[in-house]
Amino acid sequence: MNEALSIDNEEQAIKRYPQVVTRTMLVEEFKKLGLYKGITLLVHSSLSSLGWVSGGAVTVIQALMEVITDEGTLVMPTHTADYSDPAQWQLPEVPEEWWNTIRETMPAFDPACSPTRGMGKVAELFRTFPAVRRSYHPAVSFAAWGRDAKYITDEHSLNYGLGEQSPLARLYDLDCSVLLLGVGYDANTSFHLAEYRIPNREMRLESAPILDQGQRIWTSYSELNFQTELFMKLGAAFERSYPVTTQLIAASPCKLFKQRDCVDFGTDWLMNAAPSTIV
Repeated sequence: MNEALSIDNEEQAIKRYPQVVTRTMLVEEFKKLGLYKGITLLVHSSLSSLGWVSGGAVTVIQALMEVITDEGTLVMPTHTADYSDPAQWQLPEVPEEWWNTIRETMPAFDPACSPTRGMGKVAELFRTFPAVRRSYHPAVSFAAWGRDAKYITDEHSLNYGLGEQSPLARLYDLDCSVLLLGVGYDANTSFHLAEYRIPNREMRLESAPILDQGQRIWTSYSELNFQTELFMKLGAAFERSYPVTTQLIAASPCKLFKQRDCVDFGTDWLMNAAPSTIV
């Protein structure tokens, strides 16, 4: 992010909420929303949606950790869409004559240092916090802290990276909750797990640089042809059918719900409620 854009975002955040957002305030509001010691929580977030936070992303993460404690587990998506074939890039596109050079020179995905893309400031900082573990997937990794962090992040399959051998499925096993902090259902990755549970879905090949026995290789893997464009409509239908706690935290509209509810509902909705949209 360039400096001018960063300043513009801060100015908008200052105007969004009439007072400074502090860690103490966030802790109180998270508890009112329904977070508690020992919860397993998947968070999708927008820092700027809160207003101006004293301490920024650090404060948000520390407040979540204070409420959940290490007796619970805090999880965030740390996806890296730019670790992919440049021939498929759109934002931005790069000249075709660059493609081979990019494939030959792009560093292998490294969970310790590969930055997130499009995940927001909170998730990008969270992956660097002490005792946070990150799963190994070049495109759709997750980071976790707390009691079940190892269970959630270990054994992340390269193929079908948001399916049954992914952190999303392990979170389903643990009956986790999902917090949408200033973002919509289009950011709710758990709906992707529902997509995997639909039979006969269209698949595609992806490719990325990974480490294999210490050596960088460019490899291909199988992935679902996602339909994220349906998620806002799916989310609205989900809210009409299952309990979703909604609350403002500072200036940020938030939603808290059970992941199993949204995955089970999403699976049924995708199979039955909108059959014309399924490939």
